[in-house]
Amino acid sequence: MSISVNDIRKAASQALVIGSSTFRPDQIRAYERAIEKETDEKSRWVLEKTLENAAISEKDVSPLCDDTGIPHPFLEIGKDARYEGSVYDLLKAVEEGVADGLRELPGRPMAVKGEGLERMAQIHGLYEDSGKLLAAPVNIRKIDGSEIRVTVLMQGGGPEIRSKTYHVFHKHKEMQLIDTAVEWANEMVAKLGCTPCVPAIGIGRTHYEASSMMIEAQKEGNFDIQSDIENYITDKINKSDVGPLGLGGDVTALGTFLKIGEARGSGVRILCVRLSCCFEPRKHTVVLR
Repeated sequence: MSISVNDIRKAASQALVIGSSTFRPDQIRAYERAIEKETDEKSRWVLEKTLENAAISEKDVSPLCDDTGIPHPFLEIGKDARYEGSVYDLLKAVEEGVADGLRELPGRPMAVKGEGLERMAQIHGLYEDSGKLLAAPVNIRKIDGSEIRVTVLMQGGGPEIRSKTYHVFHKHKEMQLIDTAVEWANEMVAKLGCTPCVPAIGIGRTHYEASSMMIEAQKEGNFDIQSDIENYITDKINKSDVGPLGLGGDVTALGTFLKIGEARGSGVRILCVRLSCCFEPRKHTVVLR
């Protein structure tokens, strides 16, 4: 039995709505560990209320945050997957499903009218229809097996403002890159506001590749599975004493997601650091067979 175009459309819509309104089990456990660790009474209260509000959002199927985010869809196609139509049809179905999900959630109306510089200046205002918000380009990957996986990652504006992508002369020392990521994160974390943060870090050969690695780190990341380097980064940021909502305390970062791509034979590596907010990564994957 083949996977229909309508199945893909429904999967994209479902992934957006669930990812936007629900804390994953590993995310809940990360907050529970943070609550146990936090010694500052006010900051612990913030963590408890964040977890409580997430439970209400899941129950009511309502957005976790007023900034409902920009959709970043992923389409993973198994080499043995059977599906109707062409890859073009699948991409169109993902885009339509994202629009459906934005209307159902509902997403905040953020699509700007006009073209080019008119849109940049926002002189014609916004569309009232939240489904008019175009998703980022669909990220397509081939995978083994016969499944098709549809993932939607919702990216908020605050973390985008506090992100940085730039080259680093690594001097053939891997910790030069890691410590630079910590330095950038500590520069930005007090300005983020919606802490505890979740640093998402990508390393690649170009700015595009480093940013792609950062996005994939969020998509693949799991709070229950943290490498020694990810724990090192989290511990360093937690020493900043910024704390939840900037109130101070032991928990400034819940965890870290790091993905390292290919390297070129030079002294330059491109590093991308994004401080995801206290509700992120907002993501969900629907698997079709």
